Amino acid sequence: MVTIENKSNKKKLFNDPVYGFITIPNEFIYDIIEHPYFQRLRRICQLGLTHLVYPGALHTRFHHALGSMHLMTHAVSILKKKGAIISEDEENAVLLAILLHDIGHGPFSHALEYDLVNHVSHEKISEYFIQALSKEHQNKLDLCLQIFRNEYHQKPFLYQLVSSQLDMDRLDYLNRDSFYTGVTEGQIGAERIIEMLNVVDGQLVLEEKAIYSVEKFLVTRRFMYWQVYLHKTVVSAEFMLIHILRRAKELVQQGKILFASPALNYFLSKQICEKDFENNSKTLVEFSKLDDYDITCSIKVWQEHEDKILSLLSQKLIKRDLFKIIVSKEEFDTSFVNQIKDKVKKLFDLNDEEVNYFVYSEKLVNNAYNQNKQNINLLFKNKEIKDVSLASDNYNLNPISSPVEKYCLCYPSFNE
Repeated sequence: MVTIENKSNKKKLFNDPVYGFITIPNEFIYDIIEHPYFQRLRRICQLGLTHLVYPGALHTRFHHALGSMHLMTHAVSILKKKGAIISEDEENAVLLAILLHDIGHGPFSHALEYDLVNHVSHEKISEYFIQALSKEHQNKLDLCLQIFRNEYHQKPFLYQLVSSQLDMDRLDYLNRDSFYTGVTEGQIGAERIIEMLNVVDGQLVLEEKAIYSVEKFLVTRRFMYWQVYLHKTVVSAEFMLIHILRRAKELVQQGKILFASPALNYFLSKQICEKDFENNSKTLVEFSKLDDYDITCSIKVWQEHEDKILSLLSQKLIKRDLFKIIVSKEEFDTSFVNQIKDKVKKLFDLNDEEVNYFVYSEKLVNNAYNQNKQNINLLFKNKEIKDVSLASDNYNLNPISSPVEKYCLCYPSFNE
């Protein structure tokens, strides 16, 4: 069990570049922030390898978690002023739920989400962390866990503040990621949106006058996905990272010796799945030791490994010699992909199996607003409630409500 010392922790201030001073509401929340599980988020970049395109994008999950909690503090205050009944225990629980919503992220955030562990989402791992923290602190996070799991049915709006299509998570990361990348088009009016929040029949709604702010939020989210989160060069780098880890895992499980931290080796040498987290407490403890540094340090060393595939991929990523990427609205023809594979096989002397570490054809999907999932509802003066996509006169919201699919093909550059 990981424990923390009992420190003097009167209300602390964090100086945040996005919001200014962030006040920690109480000593217990400060204790959770000081816990090694949470401090680990200082060593996990919010945007993975996005800094290879936007050099300023080196902010961490720690920044984002504190920012989301800051917005939640404001949201709870606004809702209470408007008559929503939120007890002190519920307020603390929802603040903890948003603070810990991303604690289950592994190294490089989404990039390696399903490669170090098999089919275990970061949300599920966050749940395991909250369970462990609650057990360590005399079950004080049990209500937080209920809200996080959407099991607190008395007040559904508390969960919606944590996880919905207009939650405090999204409001923070759009402004924060815009700030650190320098992509000014990503700025949204988070404070105004929060001021317009209300609760009707236990459900979170926005007052009618928020409609244009919500429209901008949705259009901005779509823009940020294609301009930043799914930027083609970032996608290329992250696919390379994924295949480096897959190759390393394959080699370790074949009995080959690889440099790795004990925590990283634990996950490379095993096929970790959900049952391992549930049945063996060591799995979560080892996961809590993993961060970006484990991966980066290993890849630097793997540049000199005797395995040609691992060393070549590692060298290219470290030197930012990234694979070429083509993006298309249509799926790539198999014959065209095979032509690329044949050229890459000759270039690096690879066989049919090995070339798959160097040529990838994948689908990218983004849906800025899903009408079938926890709608963003507007409250009109006549007490009518409408989905934002139905209430809006902005025709740009129609395409946003449908998933956008693109196809990408990544491969090393060669003389064509």
